[in-house]
Amino acid sequence: MGGRVALKGTDGAATLQLARDRGATPLAPGRARRALQSLADTDGSAIHVVAAPGSMGASLARDAGLNVEATGPATDAPTTAADTRLAATAMLGRQVELLLFAGGDGTARDIYDAIGADLPLLGIPAGVKMHSGVFAATPRAAGMAASAYLRASGAARLREADIADVDEEAQRVDRVATRLYGRARVPQQPRLMLGAKAASLSSPDAGLDALCRAIATEMQPDSLYLLGPGTTTAAVLAHLGVRGTLLGVDAVRNAHIVAADLDEAGLLAALEWGGSVELITGIIGGQGALFGRGNRQLSAEVLRRVGPDRMRIICAADKLFALDPPMLRVDTGDDELDDELCGYVQVHVAPGRTLVMNVST
Repeated sequence: MGGRVALKGTDGAATLQLARDRGATPLAPGRARRALQSLADTDGSAIHVVAAPGSMGASLARDAGLNVEATGPATDAPTTAADTRLAATAMLGRQVELLLFAGGDGTARDIYDAIGADLPLLGIPAGVKMHSGVFAATPRAAGMAASAYLRASGAARLREADIADVDEEAQRVDRVATRLYGRARVPQQPRLMLGAKAASLSSPDAGLDALCRAIATEMQPDSLYLLGPGTTTAAVLAHLGVRGTLLGVDAVRNAHIVAADLDEAGLLAALEWGGSVELITGIIGGQGALFGRGNRQLSAEVLRRVGPDRMRIICAADKLFALDPPMLRVDTGDDELDDELCGYVQVHVAPGRTLVMNVST
């Protein structure tokens, strides 16, 4: 729930409270509801669901019309990572065929800590950090992948995927430290699943670096530029001679950062300043994620106000060629906007050179 308020995750009680103090609201219940409804619409009558009690899953599954058995009595007390681990252990004991969970890398770690690789996993993407390869592309895709897995047969329906996480404290000071925690089995549904996040190149791509230099040089006076997270957009700032927020969204005007590490509210306020606006953003390597992963500050409302004709996507060509399947993903949480963003877009890879990529959900 920390993405829209420019936090880099909500691991730990103190950070969770900070997110609440900034006005953040939980994303996981709504995204789980969409996945469960997709599952119910596809194959609901044939599926028996074992769910954590109450708001942790059972209530949502029942609302979707699924046949539900809770792992224990519901409680009004706030739930913690210990409850996640307890629920995963109970599901292992009931020998479920697939463990479906909503969250990010921290939740995947909690489950792995409790049961290891003893159950196949499928993540409904609801976190800020999703470096692991256990997540579906969208909540709807999670429901479809779960249904396809349960209807399939044989060992070939599973593949191995990494469970990884980053140090949130390091991320908050713009240092990325990723650690591999283990391997899990996930449904073999490549068009419905996200890959693990790929590491950034150790040395800059020459064409992309030249493009970043050109963008910095050609910025128009008094225009507002919003630079999304990542090392690619950081190179634009470096060519301006300024240092931005590696994992945040910065606002630039007249070659100066005028607002750093903006949250959704800050971005909406910046868009009221007037004048020309352009959003410059990259993608997440290995996943092809354009919006909805690591940049939730760029919410549906922010993206609508910017407008698709004022968005410039920049990326190294090799990063695009390595995507499997070869597409970009959007998952803003707004189905109507996602549909508007889908289709073919130009991705700038070098000065005067673009590649056309398909955007899908």
